[in-house]
Amino acid sequence: MAENQNLKQKTINGMIWKAVDVFAAHGFSFVIGIILARILMPSDYGLISMLAIFILISELLINGGFSNALIQKQDRTDADFSTVFYFNIAVSVFCYIILFFSAPYIATFYNEPILTPLTRILSLNFIINSLSIIQRTILTIHIDFKTQAKVAILSAIISGVLGIVAAYQGFGVWAIVIQQISNAIIQLFTLYYFNRWLPKRIFSQNSFKTLFNFGSKLLIAGLLSVFFNNLYSLIIGKVFSTKDLGFYTRAKQYPELIYVTTSTILQGVSYPVLASLQENKEKLVEVYSKLMGTVVFVIIPTMTLFAMLSEPFIRLLLTEKWMPAATLMQWLCLARMFTPISSLNMNILNAIGRSDLFLKIDVSKIPMVVVALVITIPLGLKAVVIGHAITSFIAYFINAYYPGKFFNFGAIKQIYHMRYVALSTSIMAVIVYFILSFLHSDLLKLILGTSFGVIIYLFLATIFKMNEMKELKILLSKIFRKK
Repeated sequence: MAENQNLKQKTINGMIWKAVDVFAAHGFSFVIGIILARILMPSDYGLISMLAIFILISELLINGGFSNALIQKQDRTDADFSTVFYFNIAVSVFCYIILFFSAPYIATFYNEPILTPLTRILSLNFIINSLSIIQRTILTIHIDFKTQAKVAILSAIISGVLGIVAAYQGFGVWAIVIQQISNAIIQLFTLYYFNRWLPKRIFSQNSFKTLFNFGSKLLIAGLLSVFFNNLYSLIIGKVFSTKDLGFYTRAKQYPELIYVTTSTILQGVSYPVLASLQENKEKLVEVYSKLMGTVVFVIIPTMTLFAMLSEPFIRLLLTEKWMPAATLMQWLCLARMFTPISSLNMNILNAIGRSDLFLKIDVSKIPMVVVALVITIPLGLKAVVIGHAITSFIAYFINAYYPGKFFNFGAIKQIYHMRYVALSTSIMAVIVYFILSFLHSDLLKLILGTSFGVIIYLFLATIFKMNEMKELKILLSKIFRKK
């Protein structure tokens, strides 16, 4: 009993500080992103997005799935941490050299000469970030999100200010580069300041083999996921214009900010917690189902409301030059509605050490993504985004297969579990739509639409006596007691 209470308390504390971390850091990033978007042009964001696939693939190679392997392993040692640390540095230098010499070819592929220096400068982040991966992993293992919150907030504020100053000085796309590089440097130094871990002079082949056996499958799955998720940006940048890619990037950014905010809080805490319960199946399923309920309770109404308010949001905050992104944003909200739930379904496979199944599921979705792109590219940018929304919905059912098989909590039971959330969200959406039809001011639409949407949804959640509403009240009471 005491052990269960301790785990519950650690989980709640972790969620509180992870929420502070994500909401504060992403909140500052959100505000800074709006300011930068008002100063910079869509084509500036398009240029950065052209490099996304190369940068993300390199970052995955650097980590190699070892962070998750360390979290999942129960008898980890200093040799394990030090081995991964040196591996990360070696691969980061290798990736930087590859991209440094590949930069002219990337620029030629997109017919954008400025991509050569952009690639070479942005790739410096690989080496900087590789030095702090183990620090983050150790903090995550200890469910210490308080320290990570301090680091994220400080780095977001300072780097954001530097980016805004650079944008106002006319640096254009380089303002984004300055923001990203400074963010990585500040995080590196603050992580070492708060967490004084230093590597030993050890590189253990046994540790490497053990961790690589688990992490390599996650690495391959991650590479596939990153490639196909960013294949849209790659193709849009090649087939359509840099400006179109800028609209797509901006339309994707805010739904993903909501998705990342929600999933980072819940999954950042859930993975080490679930991993610690891998030998206790009954408790594992109990925690897993509660986390699933919390994800659904938050993400479905949030994405629905944001999709309804996308036009006044863009027109008021980003200005008219970004309006072509509004329709794309609505569909991307739908695409991201089931993504956190899908991710949690995949997360439990990692927690129980079945990274092989994680990889198997990701491989099985490749033909679907390819077919969707082949069909939609000739039809235009909007069709590509709609196809992405449809494949994301189908992917949810694929990702839920093994949780259903192993834990008897598959897609059908999960959807049944969502029934009151879906009903409450539908009623909320109808009422908010009716209210918005009488308003002409974008500011009023945002304020009243958001206010009434939240109030109506929470009222209905109380009426339907959703368990998540009770958990939310308990969580908020604990937060306020800590202040």
